[in-house]
Amino acid sequence: MAKTSPLEFMRQVQAETKKVVWPTRKETVMTAVMVLIMATLLGLFFFGVDRAFGAIVNFLLSLAE
Repeated sequence: MAKTSPLEFMRQVQAETKKVVWPTRKETVMTAVMVLIMATLLGLFFFGVDRAFGAIVNFLLSLAE
């Protein structure tokens, strides 16, 4: 593999950076809102599953008394 000089590397980095398409502010806000909604829904789901399994375990343990 051919070695690239530091100057050529910097030119390549600049060329690639110009190709980047950054999201708009609206897209960033919408994505952040969707992440918060999904994290909240998943948190509630796993809280419910945890409570259900806790209730099942407590019921089974009460049968052993």
